[in-house]
Amino acid sequence: MVLSTTLASSIYTQEYLFEMGIDLAQYFLVAGLPFLILYVVFKSKMVRFKIQQKFPENKHIVREISYSLLSLLIFNLMAVGIFFLAKHGYTKIYTDIHAHSMWYFVFSIVVFIVAHDTYFYWSHRLMHTKAIYPHVHLIHHKSYNPTPWATFSFHPIETVMQFGIVPIMVFAIPLHPLALLAWSVYQLVLNVGGHTGFELFRSGFTRRIHTFWHNTPTHHNMHHKYVNSNFGLYFNIWDRIMGTNHERYEEEFEAVIKKRKETAA
Repeated sequence: MVLSTTLASSIYTQEYLFEMGIDLAQYFLVAGLPFLILYVVFKSKMVRFKIQQKFPENKHIVREISYSLLSLLIFNLMAVGIFFLAKHGYTKIYTDIHAHSMWYFVFSIVVFIVAHDTYFYWSHRLMHTKAIYPHVHLIHHKSYNPTPWATFSFHPIETVMQFGIVPIMVFAIPLHPLALLAWSVYQLVLNVGGHTGFELFRSGFTRRIHTFWHNTPTHHNMHHKYVNSNFGLYFNIWDRIMGTNHERYEEEFEAVIKKRKETAA
């Protein structure tokens, strides 16, 4: 009995360390690379792409990294809980890639992304209620002028809520671990993109039929700046449906592009 308990503990410890290692590598690579390019190596050349021309002080960057690392610790504790439930057959996670078709595999990733976008919008709105915002979500909004490091800069309570989409999805639909990984990478890349503080899209992006439904770095940067608008994560759908886009979103997006062009001339 003692031996089996020790072995089980060892397995979960190894799983935690393995997942933590992957997440740390992803975070420092996906957030660190654009930070190095935009804020360090090519700072003088890329400054014209900066949404807010002022650069944040180092103490704000240290705070963003510190809270993000704390969030990763919590994320992975909860991930081990999912691993435990899956190991004992309580979830719909499947490990045999042939158990479902490749079409379903791709479909499950798309469903996960769309479901997460909806979950994020409404949980984000909840975070902005008067009872919660000053005690929890304010931590994230201390990044008034965010950098890529702010991606997971959350209060521990918000970290738990952010992870909440995972247990919902693993109980709702069959998911392969690679589908979970694909979603994880996708959300990290898009999250970092929204926090870069730099606008790389072209003029008209917010109006074209094939791009207007997607968010831009300006969209999320305005959320950090103005607080009570632009709640979406990946897509600019719920904000449009609910009328929560900032009234000057498209105007400010074009203003950023115009300033970029004038500086380059």
